[in-house]
Amino acid sequence: QVQLHESGGGSVQAGGSLRLSCAASGLTYSNNCMAWFRQGPGKEREGVAAIWTGSGGTNYADSVKGRFTISQDKAKNTVYLQMNSLKPEDTAMYYCAADSRRGGCTWYFSIDEYNYWGQGTQVTVSS
Repeated sequence: QVQLHESGGGSVQAGGSLRLSCAASGLTYSNNCMAWFRQGPGKEREGVAAIWTGSGGTNYADSVKGRFTISQDKAKNTVYLQMNSLKPEDTAMYYCAADSRRGGCTWYFSIDEYNYWGQGTQVTVSS
């Protein structure tokens, strides 16, 4: 059974930092697309960052480029999202997702492409 478990959310002031973790279990980790999505109050779920676990290639939404960094620890089957210079508009529930079917990332942040999802971790940024 595949499980994605997010952790690391919390409340910070604008300009602060947080690091989210996503631990994957039951998944053949070596060649998947792992991504972070977020859903703010009254907003649609949107892709934030993705990493191809095989090559280490990454992609980011324009809104977070230069502030967020996605990375992985293959030995721990864990993906991270380092979030710096946080803004109030980053407030959202952050979800980890995995696409285990394509052997890589399409980089389109299409929700339908991801077949496994975590429960989410809340990030709140105050001004």
